[in-house]
Amino acid sequence: MTEKLGVAPSRTVSHVAVLMGGLSAEREVSLNSGKAVADALEGEGYRITRIDVDRDIASRLRDLRPDVCFNALHGRFGEDGCIQGILETLGLRYTHSGVLSSALAMHKEQAKTVMRAAGVPVADAKLVTRRDAAASHVIPPPYVVKPPTEGSSVGVVIVPAGAAHPPEAILTGGAPEEIVMVEHYIAGRELTCAVIGDFVTDVIEIVPRADLPYYDFEAKYAPGGSHHELPAQLLPDVYQLIRKYTVAAHASLGCRGVSRADFRFDDTPGGTGELVCLEVNTQPGMTGTSLVPELAAYAGWSFGELVRWIVEDASCSR
Repeated sequence: MTEKLGVAPSRTVSHVAVLMGGLSAEREVSLNSGKAVADALEGEGYRITRIDVDRDIASRLRDLRPDVCFNALHGRFGEDGCIQGILETLGLRYTHSGVLSSALAMHKEQAKTVMRAAGVPVADAKLVTRRDAAASHVIPPPYVVKPPTEGSSVGVVIVPAGAAHPPEAILTGGAPEEIVMVEHYIAGRELTCAVIGDFVTDVIEIVPRADLPYYDFEAKYAPGGSHHELPAQLLPDVYQLIRKYTVAAHASLGCRGVSRADFRFDDTPGGTGELVCLEVNTQPGMTGTSLVPELAAYAGWSFGELVRWIVEDASCSR
C-alpha cells in the first residue's frame, strides 16, 4: 500500500453492491455505514446498488452479479463468516476479511487464544451460562459480562469492585442457558488503532461523555456521546506498542483489508499499568462518528479515497 491511499479506478470494477442493514442488533448502524459508503463510492464514479440484506441475499446477488460487494454489515451474519461464505460460494469479490478470520475475530474468547499465542496481551475471561454468571461471581469483581459474538457494546454489563452479588441485568439480558463471556475489567483509557492494507494508523483515544459509564452504544454513535483525542497523548513507547500489537492481532487472526483493534490501558493513579487488546473488529463502522475514517483522514486520506481503496482491494477466497 502506498503512503497515499489514492488509487485509479480499476477497469475491472465499475458496479459495486453495498451490503447494509442485515439481521443483527447492529442493523441501524450498518444502514448508516452503508449509506455513507454508497454515497462516497458514487462520488468516486462507481455504479452503486444499495442492498438491505435479508435472507434471500444469495438469489439477489446471483441475479445482480456485481463486480464487487462492499460489505458494510455489522454484527452477526455480516461479520461472523456467514455472508462471507455466501459470497465465496457465489464466486463474488468482496471486501474486508474472509470466512475464517471473520468467524474467529467475531468470537471474542477464541480470538483471545490466538492473539495471546501471537504475543498480544488480552484480558483474562471465562465462558459461562448467563444463569451461572447471574448466580454468583465467577471471577472476582470488577469484571465485564458480555456476549462473546456481538459488537458495538451490545449487551455489556459492568460489575464494579465491591459488588456483593451480580446484578439482575445479567439474567434479564437473554436466555438463562445463553453463553456469555465474563472478562476481567481493565480500568483506564479506551484506545484504538487500525490496519489498512499494510499500513498501521496512529492511535486514537475515545473519551466517553462524563455521564456515560463507559464507551457504550450511545457513546459510540450518538452525536456528542464521546470525544476523540488524535493522536492519543501517551508515552512514545506505549504508543508504538499499541501499533505493534494492532499489526500482530490483524496478522494472527488472518484479517484482510481493514481492521480495527481496541485496547484498554490502565494508567490511573495507583493502577496496574496493564495494556490489553479487547478485540479486533473486522468490519469497522463507516458512520459520521466512526474511528477508521477519522484515523484515515488524520493520515491525509479522504473518505472517498478510503472506500475506493477498500473496493479495489476486494477479492474472492480471502
